[in-house]
Amino acid sequence: MKAPSVLLIARFDDARHAHSAQRLRALERLGCRVSSWDPASAPGPLRRLFGRDPTAQFLSAFQVSPPDLVLVVGDPGLERSLQDEARRASKSSLWLNWFPDDRRTIDRAAALATRYDRVFAIGSELMGRLSARTGRPAALLPLAADPSVYRPVRSRDIYRANVVFAGTATPRREALLAGLVEFGLALWGPGWRATALRDYCRGEMLRTDAYVKACNGATVAINIHHRDELGEAEASCNQRVFELAAMGVAQLVDARDDLPSYFEPDRDLVVYRTADELRERVRDLLGDPSVPELLGANARKAALASHTYMHRMRRLLDLLEAGSG
Repeated sequence: MKAPSVLLIARFDDARHAHSAQRLRALERLGCRVSSWDPASAPGPLRRLFGRDPTAQFLSAFQVSPPDLVLVVGDPGLERSLQDEARRASKSSLWLNWFPDDRRTIDRAAALATRYDRVFAIGSELMGRLSARTGRPAALLPLAADPSVYRPVRSRDIYRANVVFAGTATPRREALLAGLVEFGLALWGPGWRATALRDYCRGEMLRTDAYVKACNGATVAINIHHRDELGEAEASCNQRVFELAAMGVAQLVDARDDLPSYFEPDRDLVVYRTADELRERVRDLLGDPSVPELLGANARKAALASHTYMHRMRRLLDLLEAGSG
């Protein structure tokens, strides 16, 4: 069978959108002929004037050799008119969107969903909401991680800590983490130097390699999901759940309804529901170093078995092989 051609449309960088390159590599490892386009790289008037226009090249590709599959990740800024023109150029391409965000972007996701043949949500609740909003069935496709990027590494010096949290500062996160300072807390991410926990912040901006070192340098990593504007939890799991598991780092994560579908609490990771419970579980884990080591090893084993980008992209390619699914 001829290797399928896939066009990945997403934002690409080494920070917030670092996973785009990992998704691309997974498709390549599965034997696909892969190309990519970041709509944010569209040129200004001068580049268009002198003929170096990626937008024109994008449309030309559809006219000359349309891809079998177009995978769009969330809302990368693809203009409706440009997408319509590309779809008219090739009616044979299957267009999918994998929305990687939580409930905070459900309105935008629902508005975009009708532009695609199939859409995927990262959580069961989001899948239901998206289906209800659009009147068309959405599918579940959880997030994942590339274990060649998020892997166990030896960390030293500034990256060593008993407890680490890497992520943006919010009032809720500050309140939860304030109870952990006596255990040897290290914070990484934007905003912490403007909070009462500023003395525990070791760096504001993290590239992927530094993030991996920071997490691996700790005995226990804390994972605190965002909440919506009403402060309510949702079912879906964030990217960090899968990243920490792939690194083999012991993880303490706030309870999510979908979590037991991917990892077994108290075998692969530890779940907490309140600030007091978080503090108690941190104390327990630090009291017996063998327990965090076992949790991390179990989590990495589970991640490698079921939660890599190879697994997720294989699911999408199965749709292509089955026609429109």
